[in-house]
Amino acid sequence: MLVKTKAIVLSALKYKEKSLIVKCFTLSDGLKSYFVPSVYSGKKSNQKIAYFQPLTILEIEGNHKNKGSLEHFKEIKLATAYQTINTDIVKSTIVIFLSEILHHSIQEEEKNEDLFTFLETALIWLDTHEETSNFHLILLLEITKFLGFYPDTSEIDFHFFEMTDGIFSPFQGISCLSEHETFLFKKLMYLKFDSNQKIFAGIERQMLLKILMDYYSIHLDGFKKPKSLDVLKEVFS
Repeated sequence: MLVKTKAIVLSALKYKEKSLIVKCFTLSDGLKSYFVPSVYSGKKSNQKIAYFQPLTILEIEGNHKNKGSLEHFKEIKLATAYQTINTDIVKSTIVIFLSEILHHSIQEEEKNEDLFTFLETALIWLDTHEETSNFHLILLLEITKFLGFYPDTSEIDFHFFEMTDGIFSPFQGISCLSEHETFLFKKLMYLKFDSNQKIFAGIERQMLLKILMDYYSIHLDGFKKPKSLDVLKEVFS
């Protein structure tokens, strides 16, 4: 079945000498993996490889057999040509980190148009804004709305956040954040992408990043902390 859709690249794994296996989150079908032969051959190989950088937004025409095997591209082009993400070291580090997160977090092979639209909008925002220090933290928390474990805010005035049940508690149980950590976590919950980027100090961002990684680990089976996590910490230290 021939399908035209937008797709966000989550990962690209080299296969043998010249080919790639590319995992995409598509608007039409959710997760799809594609076999791309002979990427590393020919004069235009660099152009081809550029399509498959982390979180590139593509416009594709794909031959979807929907049999659980690798699919194939018929046509491919950029849906959005990034202006800064690929040249700004901070933004490119954020994107590599988030692509790993999404690779391990999105597991449903069915369409989720709301999540796709949110990610596309967020990535374009990242590309077109300079102050992005809290972007990855806000995105990680917002994605939990689509993955089904966004914190329950009905008792948000309580002083401790209980990580396992995702609720706020008046008592500090064994799986609760400290009062200070909970305070920071609440501040993050109220932020938008264009909020004041200086609301957190560097060490506070590190604390929040650890909290979010722990939260994902608790709520997603088989979640792996990204290899790029240490690089991200270094960039924001």
